[in-house]
Amino acid sequence: MKGHSITPVVGLFGGGGGRFGIGGRDGTTYGLRYDLRAGGTIGFGASVAQGTLERLIVDPFVRLADRVSGPVEQKTTFADLSIQLNVTGGKTWHRIAPYAGVALGMAFGSDVAADTSDYEFGNKFYFAPHIGTRIFLTNRVLLRADARATFWKLNYPDSFAEEPRLEPGTDDEPNAVIPDNQMDEWVVSPWVQVGLGFLFRL
Repeated sequence: MKGHSITPVVGLFGGGGGRFGIGGRDGTTYGLRYDLRAGGTIGFGASVAQGTLERLIVDPFVRLADRVSGPVEQKTTFADLSIQLNVTGGKTWHRIAPYAGVALGMAFGSDVAADTSDYEFGNKFYFAPHIGTRIFLTNRVLLRADARATFWKLNYPDSFAEEPRLEPGTDDEPNAVIPDNQMDEWVVSPWVQVGLGFLFRL
């Protein structure tokens, strides 16, 4: 069905938070999505969401026994644009309209006062291929659900490659957080969202 829709959404954001668990993960999100059904098979969308995620704190400056703490909460705001392919074209199948697409966006992480290391999540570009479906309860009301794989890149501070002053290691047994100089990594987090949408025409 052609037209516009507004959908309040809630979601669950998962993932492992990278190899140290300090990327956002395991939290709830809520937000708002706008969709434009421009043609039979192509649709465009824009969404904003606020998440309360969990993450660990890794402090490279203390003794090894005290290095990892948490989890702590981190507020994260998501904003993205998406394009989707409507599998059933301009029609529905028994009022069901599945789709597949990809979203490109930015995530903005709040500061965590308890984290006194040099690590900051900051602002991250992400891309999220996804699949989902819309179920038209009426000609104007729809139920929407989709599952995303959200990719972003974590960058670790130089201090993670340094030996801790209180408990330095050796060349053979280093105690640095990152002894191999791999200072960044791409991580992927599953993100499931559902919402009740309202279709309208201008």
